[in-house]
Amino acid sequence: MKKLVLSMALAVAAPFAWAQVSETTTTTTTTEGGGTITEYTPGTGIVLKESAGPRHYRFGKKVVYVTRSGKELDEATVRTRVRVGVPVHVHYIGEGDKMMVDRVVLDED
Repeated sequence: MKKLVLSMALAVAAPFAWAQVSETTTTTTTTEGGGTITEYTPGTGIVLKESAGPRHYRFGKKVVYVTRSGKELDEATVRTRVRVGVPVHVHYIGEGDKMMVDRVVLDED
C-alpha cells in the first residue's frame, strides 16, 4: 500500500520536477537625436532639422524638458522656451516611425 501511494505521488510530482521554465527578455534602448526645431506640437510631436535632413519624433505619455545643465523646466517655461528655431537634443525609444520621445534637452541653460 505504501509503495502504491508513493508511486502515485511521484507520478503526480514528476511533470513539475522536469518542467522547463522559459523567460522572455525585452531589450529597450534609448537613443539620442539632435537638431533645430522646425515644427513643434505640444503633447504630440516635434520635427528636428538634423544633418541628414528633417526627422519626425512623437511624444510619449510623459515627456521631461530639461536644460543642458539638467534643470527640469516647468510647464510655463516650456511654453515660452520650446519653439521653432531652438536647438535641442531628444532622448527617444524605438526605431523608424515609432520614435517616442521621453526627454527633451534644450541646448541652452
